[in-house]
Amino acid sequence: MSAIKNVTVLGATGSIGLNTLDVIQRNQAAFKVFAVSGHSQLQKLLEITLSFSPKYVVVTTSEKANQLADLFSQANIKETQILFGEQALCDISSDSDVDIVMSAIVGAAGLVPTMAAIKAGKQVLLANKESLVMSGELFIQAVEQHQATLIPVDSEHNAIFQCLPKDYQYGNPQSSGISHLLLTASGGPFRELPLNELHKVTPDQACNHPNWDMGRKISVDSASMMNKGLEFIEAKWLFGIAEDNIKVVIHPQSTIHSMVQYVDGSVLAQMGNPDMRTPIAHALAFPERIVSGVKALDFFSLQDFSFQAPCESRFPNLYLAMHACKLGQSATTALNAGNEVAVDAFLNERIGFMDIYNVNDKVVNKFDSVALASIEDIIAHDKECRNYANDLVRKLSL
Repeated sequence: MSAIKNVTVLGATGSIGLNTLDVIQRNQAAFKVFAVSGHSQLQKLLEITLSFSPKYVVVTTSEKANQLADLFSQANIKETQILFGEQALCDISSDSDVDIVMSAIVGAAGLVPTMAAIKAGKQVLLANKESLVMSGELFIQAVEQHQATLIPVDSEHNAIFQCLPKDYQYGNPQSSGISHLLLTASGGPFRELPLNELHKVTPDQACNHPNWDMGRKISVDSASMMNKGLEFIEAKWLFGIAEDNIKVVIHPQSTIHSMVQYVDGSVLAQMGNPDMRTPIAHALAFPERIVSGVKALDFFSLQDFSFQAPCESRFPNLYLAMHACKLGQSATTALNAGNEVAVDAFLNERIGFMDIYNVNDKVVNKFDSVALASIEDIIAHDKECRNYANDLVRKLSL
């Protein structure tokens, strides 16, 4: 690698953010942390600052900034500047000294700063799938217009990215002889749970993923397979491929991270241990390869591979997401908004696990055909959908 690259990590205290920092620490001759952001885990931000000495740390509110300033004072940290708010997130994403932006803020909150990085022509490592779910076409147009570089970090999309030919033409898979993209899914913790018990599962059970170590929101999405539905929508926009050419396959071992099927019968798969540092390292160093800290896959101790189709009655959120994808941007934005509200309500034990689908379905049906011509339209639409979803949650909580 050539000169050291400056990296902004949006969502540094989450699972993706911390894994990104781990990879950077292993490759200090290639990368330097320029700025980080976090929401409420101030102690982690302090530890990150002590380890990486970023120029900026961004939190969400002035109150959080004051609390972090007290921690910095006690630790005698003087060189790192504390900022707060959405504009500050945009500033650390678009700063002229930044080379790479890791977009790992969970949920809709990541859209605006990620777009700021895109408009500044940065190399954006996309772990915030909601950005594409909410604004797909506008997002991709901005990437092309501002000549930004977009590299997927989700293990499934990064796997597909690695299996595509180098000369792949966006929006024209046929020219590369591609038949289908195959998104693999573990099936989560409830893959074999009797259907009549799904309504009784608890947040802790939903967050106990059998293969991956993730945050609570994404763990619930994985348990409901909404995460795979969002990835289905994301794949459409990332690779410019029609919904009918994307399939979801349950693969409980999580060793094959996704595949590309070609018209000649070949299937290319990307494999590895289920550790997010592999796609993060690939995205950071692309087109080169760097050490990630992940153990090599031991083929002599692998379990047998198994595959199956997802059951609609078990995973209705997945099929709702695929339906919303065909309906268009209004429906996918509504889906994401409703799901964020519903999952938060479930984690706070206000609604049951299967109520997540009930909320999502109602929100999509009500807001499936709103015209969205700008990011401002999308943000306003997102807010309206959330308000409606919150009303639904209140009624379910009574």
